Amino acid sequence: MTSVPAAPASTVPPPATGAWREGDPPGRRRWHRRSQPLELEGGGVLPGVRLAYETWGRLAADGSNAVLVLHALTGDSHVAGAAGSGHPTAGWWDALVGPGRALDTNRWFVVAPNVLGGCQGSTGPASAGPGGRPWGGSFPRLTQRDQVRAETGLADALGVERWALVVGGSMGGMRALEWAVGEPGRVAALLLLACPAAASADQIAWATAQIHAIRADPHWRGGDYHDAGAGQGPHTGLGIARRIAHVTYRSAEELQARFGHLAQDGEQPRLGGRYRVESYLDHQAAKLVRRFDAASYVALAEAMNAHDIGRGRGGIRTALGRVTARTVVAGVDSDRLYPLAQQEELAAGIPSAGGVRVIRSPYGHDGFLLEAEQVAALVGELLDGAPDPAARATR
Repeated sequence: MTSVPAAPASTVPPPATGAWREGDPPGRRRWHRRSQPLELEGGGVLPGVRLAYETWGRLAADGSNAVLVLHALTGDSHVAGAAGSGHPTAGWWDALVGPGRALDTNRWFVVAPNVLGGCQGSTGPASAGPGGRPWGGSFPRLTQRDQVRAETGLADALGVERWALVVGGSMGGMRALEWAVGEPGRVAALLLLACPAAASADQIAWATAQIHAIRADPHWRGGDYHDAGAGQGPHTGLGIARRIAHVTYRSAEELQARFGHLAQDGEQPRLGGRYRVESYLDHQAAKLVRRFDAASYVALAEAMNAHDIGRGRGGIRTALGRVTARTVVAGVDSDRLYPLAQQEELAAGIPSAGGVRVIRSPYGHDGFLLEAEQVAALVGELLDGAPDPAARATR
């Protein structure tokens, strides 16, 4: 068994925020700026909304070949491609997007926005508010519906009246579901991966513990830390939140098989050293604090807690009945955070869904990201029979 690398022992402290900031390299990002303030579900408006996004392929002349890919909590718009200037990590679903892949960019126009409230170029707590300073603690609470409403503006700007496919997993699946229920005429096909109709008490509890970890950090400062120096942001709290979350993303069986009760190489837990699984979690935390923003993590976790597709729509069953898209619902057999029973509820309520497809994986919730071949087959189930646009033109 190989051990997991220890957390980086860099003497350079992490920045106050790992958010993309004005002046940073743009990478492949493009931006859509909303012309009017965004009305929020909870009341009030959010002015100056801007969404960062990336695209692959070319939009057909009739706009019929567009696919919307929606990321999970700590994802971003960089679905495919190498790490590099402006993109600290490689594409998180690179195996699915590109020529000859499940989302074949010779055929499909793939669009991936950074979610509203995120920290990789879209309006969020780390971005400039009306006075020019970061929104910080004054950033308003968002819901999935607010985020989808912002994304409809992006679709309009791109000339996409109807998505050939909307796909997302985890938090991205929540937004994909909101698209299909709130904008049924704009979604032809829908792929929901490892997501629920509404956040459960268990999921809210796990997320709340992470939120409290961040807010308990003495460098949180009510969310107004973005102009602080390196090492002066709430990276300790964010790192704890990441550790908690990552345990829920993986299965107990996988953690036992990989790490068991073994000590990290060269360390003795009885003398203050770490177990291998501790080193693994430290490594995950150290990576995240350099590429993510603590206040965005809080804003997005709160939006996930608020997720309830049936709110104000007559309940979950009635809301799911509004979906007209050809739908595939899939879950991971070892997922302990979003268990298969939640996907079974979705499949039972969406008229065209049929039964739940099961992704076989030892990796727990993260299986929807790691089992690329199985996910590719589900994409093909929805797209292989779709008409191939005869003429394409860039818009």
